[in-house]
Amino acid sequence: MSTSCTLFKKSGTIAVRPVSEKSSAIYQNGLVVSANSIASEVGLQVMKKGGNAIDAAVAVQFALAVVYPGAGNIGGGGFMVYRSAKGETATLDFRETAPLNATKDMYLDMYGQPIADLSLQGRLASGVPGSVDGMVKAHERYGRLVWKELIQPAIDLARNGFPVTAAQARELNSKAASFLEYNPEGVSFTSKASWKAGDVLIQEDLAKTLELIRDKGRAGFYDGEIASKIVAEMKRGNGVISLEDLKNYEAKWRTPVLGTYRDYNVISMPPPSSGGIALIQLLKSVEEFPLEKWGFQRDSSVQVMIEAERRVYADRSTHLGDPDFYQVPQNELLNPKYNAIRMSDMNFDRATPSNSIKAGDAGNNRESEETTHFSIVDKEGNAVSLTTTLNGSYGSLVVVNGAGFLLNNEMDDFSVKPGTPNMYGLVGGAANSIEPGKRMLSSMTPTILEKNGKLFMVLGSPGGSTIITTVFQTILNVIDWDMNMQEAVNSPRFHHQWLPDEVAVEKESFTLELRNKLKNKGYSIVDRGAIGRVDAILVSPTGELTAGADPRGDDTASGY
Repeated sequence: MSTSCTLFKKSGTIAVRPVSEKSSAIYQNGLVVSANSIASEVGLQVMKKGGNAIDAAVAVQFALAVVYPGAGNIGGGGFMVYRSAKGETATLDFRETAPLNATKDMYLDMYGQPIADLSLQGRLASGVPGSVDGMVKAHERYGRLVWKELIQPAIDLARNGFPVTAAQARELNSKAASFLEYNPEGVSFTSKASWKAGDVLIQEDLAKTLELIRDKGRAGFYDGEIASKIVAEMKRGNGVISLEDLKNYEAKWRTPVLGTYRDYNVISMPPPSSGGIALIQLLKSVEEFPLEKWGFQRDSSVQVMIEAERRVYADRSTHLGDPDFYQVPQNELLNPKYNAIRMSDMNFDRATPSNSIKAGDAGNNRESEETTHFSIVDKEGNAVSLTTTLNGSYGSLVVVNGAGFLLNNEMDDFSVKPGTPNMYGLVGGAANSIEPGKRMLSSMTPTILEKNGKLFMVLGSPGGSTIITTVFQTILNVIDWDMNMQEAVNSPRFHHQWLPDEVAVEKESFTLELRNKLKNKGYSIVDRGAIGRVDAILVSPTGELTAGADPRGDDTASGY
């Protein structure tokens, strides 16, 4: 298997302006863009064998669980948006759920205050995993190749090992003490005292788990040996996932969130993702403004986008949650008139203070950024946009003893205490409070766009609370500022999420002139590191495919 399939030059530097680099790689028969070159190659080989986009997605998901353990997973969950070559659309929710023994105040002390890190680290932080059931359901409905063929590449990678990247070596070294704290007997990630690029990571326990999933499908994970090991792991550290939780878990097919932006149709993820609704709200909020005329990262364009983000994230904090437990006012939030009214009080002369913005009358802590996304288009034109996560980097840091996979720390994505920020600074409300069997709110925003009834773009990103604004800005880069896919992905980004009331910008983003104009209007600008890592595909009117693989990570495109 070849792993040298990077299409675009990687750089740690984020340009102040959109890069001039043009993507020259054009594909006719299929394309995979993911966070890891090996996983992208696995998906490509599946399509070359006659598999479709869903087959490739299943293979990539399991491969990422091996070669991208910081976020790829079988112990977490995610969302998938699918569009067939004939235009059929579907969304699959394989988000984790709160265990049956979860309680609303399970992370609060006797005074009703959140206990530091209790929802972030250790066994109590884990929700019931959904990834395996999600992939089984996707394959059952749309898959073409035999299930076992799709899991085998991941098994081989786990058993034979793979060379870690420089970034992965740094991560493993930085997490070593934490891994040993929660797994004192040692795990594959601590098999070396100090990792360096090119060292081979072997995961034999994970290989055995994947073999059970290969041979038994869903039952290989949610019943029998692996289920018992998950429950035994819970008992080692005050966790509450039970055999009943695992047996009862079900990924759910849901109705996509649909909207329009200019002449494009937008297909995205519904609740319990906040992404689809918030993305379409953002697009409708800026649609009436002449962004194309104003230009990329000019003061008027940026100000309108910031004010839209401020208002949409205020709505998110109050109105969004698991639709099986809370009546989300989706139609009201997506109404163009509603979003126009929300923007009507913005003033180009000064920033709108966030303390003056409340959620609109439509009827969390800081969300982890260590998610991963991949986009796939096959030869026939079927498309998959899939975002998956453990929440924090390496999830709860707990590896299931004898099974070799990490558990998530997704319980932190609930409103542990409504009105209190989560690990990403997001403030949540009662709509996202903890209840047994409930899915926690997410910012994951896998998205597909159409133009004139044809597939146009497939995209998504990791980044916790910044996912929504990252996808939003990438779409504007292509549609309003005529960038190709790689330019749109490379371009510098910024983020506002209502609270805290600040504009987070990539360190080398925003010219000095732009910064001064915004500061003079009352905007607080805070520099930070990279925002998001978009993996995207653009489709020409004649069906040619070009990729955007984000240089902020090890992201790679493989096509033919």
